[in-house]
Amino acid sequence: MAGGPPAFLNPAPIAPFVDLFWVGEANDDQVQLMLDLREHIFAGGSKQDFLNMVKDRPGVYVPGLSKTPVRRVVSSLGTDLPDPAWSCFVSPTATFKDTLLLEVNRGCPYGCRFCAAGYIYRPPRHADIDTMKEVVEHSNPLKVGLVGTALTDWPDLLPFLKWLKERGTKFSLSSMRADGITEELLIFLRQCGIRTITLALEGASERIRNMASKKLDPDDFLNAVRLCARYGVNHLKTYLITGWPGETDEDYEELSGFLEKMVRIRSEEPGGRKKSFMRITMGASCLVPKPWTPFQWAPMATEEQLSRRLRQLKKIVKPHRGVALTHDNPFQARLQGLLARGDESVAGFIMLAARHGGWKKALKRWDGDPEYYLDRTRADDETFPWECIDIGVKRAFLLREWHHALKSSVTPGCPGTGCETCRACGVHEFSKIQEV
Repeated sequence: MAGGPPAFLNPAPIAPFVDLFWVGEANDDQVQLMLDLREHIFAGGSKQDFLNMVKDRPGVYVPGLSKTPVRRVVSSLGTDLPDPAWSCFVSPTATFKDTLLLEVNRGCPYGCRFCAAGYIYRPPRHADIDTMKEVVEHSNPLKVGLVGTALTDWPDLLPFLKWLKERGTKFSLSSMRADGITEELLIFLRQCGIRTITLALEGASERIRNMASKKLDPDDFLNAVRLCARYGVNHLKTYLITGWPGETDEDYEELSGFLEKMVRIRSEEPGGRKKSFMRITMGASCLVPKPWTPFQWAPMATEEQLSRRLRQLKKIVKPHRGVALTHDNPFQARLQGLLARGDESVAGFIMLAARHGGWKKALKRWDGDPEYYLDRTRADDETFPWECIDIGVKRAFLLREWHHALKSSVTPGCPGTGCETCRACGVHEFSKIQEV
């Protein structure tokens, strides 16, 4: 059995290895499925009989048996998130040492066209602060790590952080939107000893950010940089995506000028003139066009194109003291693209990698064509292997967004007021089906 985002993003590449997928978010139906499986096993039933019995239950995808498309399960359909996820264990040997990871919100209202989470987790929902407090009291961890696609959109963020401080619990935050960085929030974070702030820039130029429908005012970003320098943030991290369809050298020339503004702002603020001034790290990732986003029709940049852009970024960063660049491996990004966008024949490639000890060795032995999955613009009417799943967002809506992306045209995001007030993407109709 398999679940989680791969199960409702694109299950096809691993479908030959899986008997049953749970499609969507965990809810009471999933618990009942596990209870029924236990009863079936203890009664001596066979695997095939169980698969035949559950193949058409809500949220269950049995490859080759279930009626498709299988609709994803949504645990809640309003604006509230009654069941935020949190770590099933807290350990000093975990990747996040002694840290309880806690989900602040699910989905995202901004509708950035490259981001799968903004589409496969619609509608966007926020956790209740009292529920969050109960989880922390129950787990009593040394540290809490807040996780979410839009942390600063959570109205209870600052009250919750103040509550954590009062009880003596340390905390950390995932990346934040620049327009959500307020003076009050930043002063409090610095008082709590937070030294690193992470902001997402995404596109090298405003044209590219408009292509992504990022909805980010450059002045808001620069103001966030100013506040970070003013209040003594030690390390500012910013994330950038490279390899956009149709990107040009001019886009990166604009980025060079933007970085110069960031460095100048840093030097103008008292906190930026200290001996140990604010370090800036630009993290560059390679665009992997994901299923169930408007970019599912887009080609992926070649390894050569991605490597060229990364070399260009190194030249942009090099003249500036205290500015560093970290970046993806283009081969690994292309591998991710193949696994994300493949059909069931990609399972053979995965098996070769398991048998021969590596992805590069598997590519030499595989008789498939990676370029078929990665390098071409998909036709508007092409059927995708992941359409065995129905996430609720209409294909026509995603296609319109793709055409807007080609024009670098910004469109409104998900209003986050509940599906009853908006019928744009189709989740409203999907919600009605779920309620029945």
